[in-house]
Amino acid sequence: MMDKSNSRRDAMKKMAIGSTLIGSLSSMACNDAKAAVTEPVSKPKLKGNIKHSVSRWCYGNIPLEEFADICKDIGIESIELCNETEWPILTKAGLTCAMANAPAPGISLVDGFNDAKFHKALHELYVPLIDTVADAGLKQLIVFSGNRRGISDEEGMDNCARGLEPLLKQAEKRGVILSMEVFNSKRDHPDYQADNTPWTIALAEKTGSPNFKILYDIYHMQIMEGDVIATIKKHHKYFSHYHTAGVPGRNEIGDDQELYYPAIVRAIVETGYDGFLGQEFIPKAEDGIASLRQAIAICDV
Repeated sequence: MMDKSNSRRDAMKKMAIGSTLIGSLSSMACNDAKAAVTEPVSKPKLKGNIKHSVSRWCYGNIPLEEFADICKDIGIESIELCNETEWPILTKAGLTCAMANAPAPGISLVDGFNDAKFHKALHELYVPLIDTVADAGLKQLIVFSGNRRGISDEEGMDNCARGLEPLLKQAEKRGVILSMEVFNSKRDHPDYQADNTPWTIALAEKTGSPNFKILYDIYHMQIMEGDVIATIKKHHKYFSHYHTAGVPGRNEIGDDQELYYPAIVRAIVETGYDGFLGQEFIPKAEDGIASLRQAIAICDV
């Protein structure tokens, strides 16, 4: 492309030569201007300090093939909580599933490992699922404590440890992490047992398995206990995955809610974490994809 400032200077010097030359220069300048407009502008690259993921259910109204292309365009590397029927779609788009789920109806949040009467059904679900996850080259599979239903924290922990023991032996052999998500029981998941970090860490220590970890949901734990950054710094070795959402409301993570995600994500990165950060907010804006782009920009520290 010609240097427009120089051509403009030269044209001024040569104006006396005649209108033909001026017309020629004007035409060249117009062509350059058109080229500048049509030349594609490269998208800003993400810093790469954190790997980005998004929960499928938050954008369930968009066909997965279309959503996968959108995520790839944004720079998101994973769509999580997908099942084995959906993984090939992600693979085709060059994405992965950072946290696997079971096929519909999925894994129960309320009928979990804390109640021994569910162990048989859970084993029948998870034994083949662990192998399926491993065979697909995926690394993490979600698990839930279940609701208390009058079960004490001590009994619930003992039941979880017993129920998980045979599955963790299998998971260790197959290289799969079983990651228990922590929820708030104050607002969204009444009676859920793994509703705080200390209880779930104690369960991790009780299992004694390197393949049992915690999915630390920042939104849920802000509601239950706060102190998010200090918790991440102190207990990060137990955390294999993170989820985001704005507090209150579980919506966008912008500046109209109480969590400051740039500082939180910096704290995660500083621990040496090399896994995924999963966006799990429910977009309330009309353009939910714009909200997702904004969230990735906020967390790209």
